[in-house]
Amino acid sequence: MTQTNAGPDSLATRAAHAFAAYRHGDIAHMDELVDLLNPILWNIARAQGLTPPAAEDAVQTAWLRLVEHAGRIEDPQTVMQWLLVTTKRESWRVARQGQRSSCSPDIGMEVQDGDPGPEGVAELSERQRLLWGHLQTLPHKCRELLRVVAFADRPDYAQVSTALGMPVGSIGPTRGRCLAKLRSLLQGDPMWGGNQ
Repeated sequence: MTQTNAGPDSLATRAAHAFAAYRHGDIAHMDELVDLLNPILWNIARAQGLTPPAAEDAVQTAWLRLVEHAGRIEDPQTVMQWLLVTTKRESWRVARQGQRSSCSPDIGMEVQDGDPGPEGVAELSERQRLLWGHLQTLPHKCRELLRVVAFADRPDYAQVSTALGMPVGSIGPTRGRCLAKLRSLLQGDPMWGGNQ
C-alpha cells in the first residue's frame, strides 16, 4: 500500500492518529477509529449489494481483521486504505455466499439532528426512500462512489481511489457527473418536488 499526502484534517490523517495511539496501547482510540471510519466502511459494504445484516457482518469482520493484523500495518497513515480494501474484499466474500440485496433504501435513514417528531420522520423517510431509490438506478460505479464520498467527512481521494480502483483525477469529475444524473432524476420525479 502506498502512503498518501493527506492533509492534517483529512479523514485518513485523523484515522492514522487514532490507529497509532491504539497501537501504542491506548485502546480507547479504537472507538475513535470506529466512529471515524464505520460510516464509510458500511457504505463500501452496501455498495457491493449486501443486505444490511450482511453488510454489518462484512464490516465487523474487517474490524476484527484490523485487530488481528494491527502489528503488520507498518504505516498508520495507510490504515484507512487497508480497512477500505479489507471491507470490499470481505463484502465480495459475503456476496458470493448469496447475501446480496436488490435494493438498499435504508442507508442513511438515521435521523441525525434531534427528534423531528412523527411527521418529520415520515417526511424524512419518504424523501430518503425516493433519494435512495433513484440512487439505485445509477450505474454501479456511481452508486459505489457516491456512497463512499457522501458519508465521509473530507474524503481522502487517494484512499478512495485505492478502495474503488479509480484514478484519483477521475474521482471529482465522476462524482460531479453522478451527482448531475441523480439531480436530474430527482428533479424529474414529481414526488420529490412535492416533498420539498
